Amino acid sequence: MCSHQAVHVAMTLDAAYLRGSMAAILSVLQHSSCPQNIRFHFIPSSTANHHHLRLTISRSFPSLKFQIYPYDSSKVSGLISTSIRSALDCPLNYARNYLANLLPPCLSRVVYLDSDLVLVDDIAKLAATPLGDRSVLAAPEYCNANFTSYFTPTFWSNPTLSLTFAGRKACYFNTGVMVIDLQRWRQGDYTTKIIEWMELQKRMRIYELGSLPPFLLVFAGNIAPVDHRWNQHGLGGDNYRGLCRNLHPGPVSLLHWSGKGKPWVRLDANRPCPLDALWAPYDLLQTPFALES
Repeated sequence: MCSHQAVHVAMTLDAAYLRGSMAAILSVLQHSSCPQNIRFHFIPSSTANHHHLRLTISRSFPSLKFQIYPYDSSKVSGLISTSIRSALDCPLNYARNYLANLLPPCLSRVVYLDSDLVLVDDIAKLAATPLGDRSVLAAPEYCNANFTSYFTPTFWSNPTLSLTFAGRKACYFNTGVMVIDLQRWRQGDYTTKIIEWMELQKRMRIYELGSLPPFLLVFAGNIAPVDHRWNQHGLGGDNYRGLCRNLHPGPVSLLHWSGKGKPWVRLDANRPCPLDALWAPYDLLQTPFALES
């Protein structure tokens, strides 16, 4: 599991999103030029049924090289502030804060993926993203997004906090697809930096949106760029209604149903969005109803 020639992929794993995770795994393997060179690192809650998760994955992917790393969410539970959507408050969403501690020290680089996405391109291309001399992570940036909206008036009106992004060309990026240099993360103790912002959030409300804002506070303006094709996100609609959305203009290597609407839920309800048809071919855990229909 420590091969430096392999492509290492980290994902969280839980019963609620297992159907999405399985689809993501299948899409990675199907579009890889060398699937035997991929190592998966799965992070479930320490209270999850690890035997069931391991059995489900092994039966569907008998040759898959993977390891499971239980995540004790008690360390972060007391730091989570209520956000605009209850699903964002799940402690497992914060496991990405602790990747460098959870994964083996021998790992130097990992691709982190959410469970509500599928790839339609070779993940080795994404994994090979140059990080330059100093960047800890790489992700597609969206500088047209209203960056100020990710933080509260309390944050921007504070003379000290408002200087956080001074000298940084800070742009929004989605934390569901990231290439991370784990050695640089450990050297810079970035887990502690993220936790410090979460502790401040408990004392004064400086943001509303779950696990994303601490990443923006620590990394925005200092990440390596990735082409937008590697995160066509927002296909699940917004965090309130989850309405159907179209693809962004341009080529596509990864489709990401971030937002409230998940394709497997909409398909089961027989109310799919048009783009959910692109997810359906990777659905390995179809319900009996879906199979009959």
